[in-house]
Amino acid sequence: MSKTWEHYHHAARHHEKAAYHYNEAAKYDQAEEHEKAAHHAYLAHGHNQHAIHHGTEAAKQHAEQCNSQAAPAVSEHGARKKNIA
Repeated sequence: MSKTWEHYHHAARHHEKAAYHYNEAAKYDQAEEHEKAAHHAYLAHGHNQHAIHHGTEAAKQHAEQCNSQAAPAVSEHGARKKNIA
């Protein structure tokens, strides 16, 4: 699996964990167990931050891959123009 897809996978997993903890926080909040609700909200926030990090890293790597693949094509095209002229 490429590094880009690894980051996307980790981001998705962290989003799932964040959703779980947000739901748990809501349940505890309704039950007026505010300490447990705050704990789960804190965990959800952390997972959300990790998901954002992995999403950003995946986007960076994807952009780098696109740029590295586009660069040779541009130089080949430029070389063809010189040969034609």
